[in-house]
Amino acid sequence: MNMTRSFFKTFFLTELIQGLAVTLRQFLFRPNITVQYPEEKTPQSPRYRGLHAQRRYPNGQERCIACKLCEAVCPALAITIESDVGPDGTRRTTRYDIDLFKCIYCGFCEEACPVDAIVETRIHEYHFENAGENIMTKDKLLAIGERYEAMIAADKAADARYR
Repeated sequence: MNMTRSFFKTFFLTELIQGLAVTLRQFLFRPNITVQYPEEKTPQSPRYRGLHAQRRYPNGQERCIACKLCEAVCPALAITIESDVGPDGTRRTTRYDIDLFKCIYCGFCEEACPVDAIVETRIHEYHFENAGENIMTKDKLLAIGERYEAMIAADKAADARYR
């Protein structure tokens, strides 16, 4: 009995027909879930880690205190910091560079920062056309932070109850 059943399954290709039936059900009777990317965008989590930014305090002073914790915790060694003491006696960064080709977007720099100076935004649509644009300098990071401060603050507020 088992032998004849196996013969008919092999001869009539029943497993193949069952697989094709599953495929046809998916094609014909399921709604299309393809997103037409530039026009439609899928929702993003406030925890998405994309392009880096540096934040400022509401009075305009930059938040980074040059503690170098983000540089120390970066597993890819993508962050380079140089610091100096300012005229008011506070320690500030003179150089803050992130090499985005090295960065693995792990978020450790954001977690290590005691003053929320460095953040990873939800911006993922960026590109580089010329050599050297992958290095995010302090000025570029501060400009991104100023431009997207409302989005960054909203994401931090949405994520605050989980921290």
